Amino acid sequence: MWPNTLLALAPFVASSLAWAPPSYSGFNLRWTDAFGGSGGASPDQGNWNIITGDLNVNNELETCTSVYAAQLLAPCPIQDSSSSRNLQLSGGNTLQIVPWKGGGTHGWTSGRIESKYTFTPAAGAVTRVEASIRFGSNPISAKQGLWPAFWMLGNSIRNGVQWPGCGELDIMETVNGLLTGYGTVHCDRAPGGICQETQGLGKSIGIPNQEFHVWRLEWDLTSSNWQSQSIKWFVDGQAYHTLTGGNIGNQAVWNTLAHAPMFFILNMAVGGGWPGNPNGATQDGYGAMMEVGYVAHYQRNNMAAMKFANGNSSSPETEYPNTNAPVAPEMMMLLDKEAPSISANTITRIARRFFS
Repeated sequence: MWPNTLLALAPFVASSLAWAPPSYSGFNLRWTDAFGGSGGASPDQGNWNIITGDLNVNNELETCTSVYAAQLLAPCPIQDSSSSRNLQLSGGNTLQIVPWKGGGTHGWTSGRIESKYTFTPAAGAVTRVEASIRFGSNPISAKQGLWPAFWMLGNSIRNGVQWPGCGELDIMETVNGLLTGYGTVHCDRAPGGICQETQGLGKSIGIPNQEFHVWRLEWDLTSSNWQSQSIKWFVDGQAYHTLTGGNIGNQAVWNTLAHAPMFFILNMAVGGGWPGNPNGATQDGYGAMMEVGYVAHYQRNNMAAMKFANGNSSSPETEYPNTNAPVAPEMMMLLDKEAPSISANTITRIARRFFS
């Protein structure tokens, strides 16, 4: 009976674990949302600000909606708060952001969320952020005007610093359903400036299909020389764009991208200057959606500390000078839950296993 019971339960176990963020050797998971919850429910408002109303940016057409009208965060009045169908949990551990025709101010509604969680890439370490994302199954010919994105803004924009001086890192954008992903940085001033605004500094990569792929951004701040530090873009582990402090050439501007607090954004825009507006063939609904399996923030272990535990202090400690970095209270709570007390003997034994 037990083998048959286990076989029967296996699909349900696999489903419940399908979108747990992966573990990576040498990295600690600092924060994640894997979008668990009942189908049709709102994403966790402890983690996300749900943006509503007309954003009035980029000539976009969508009105962002949410079932929670009280969460009015956009500057314009909410147009449609009667349904969560633009922004909802699937019930299968994913988030669905779905554009629909026929509502809002300009004939389309969609969804956008911004994380309440902020973090600063750790000095002297490697910081990784990523999300697993797929797109709806409508044909490419039916996606004119659709613009899904996973990106970050400098938290200073919430304190009055104007774009692009706040810094922006676009981890994934696609337009019009085309099988091309874009990674871009915006910075300094507009128009022109270091990041050639309003175009930004970016590169693109082809993707094989509209199924789930992992989009990643990685800061390597292990060098004490800011010009040698880097930000790198990946899809499914393949790097396709790298930007260094030397490329930026201005330490203050580099700091807005690599040494300042940032927050996550997930949204599905409709129309705008880049993709253009939808046409008569553009279809809405779940076949046009962006679906997200998880969002995660990792930091590479402090390898210098582990070497020291093994009695090997030959590596310069300045490679990992992050021991006194301030940690936000909410992060401390997360770390306390995920990092139980470990004895010095255990640390030494682990270090010897990896470095002996």
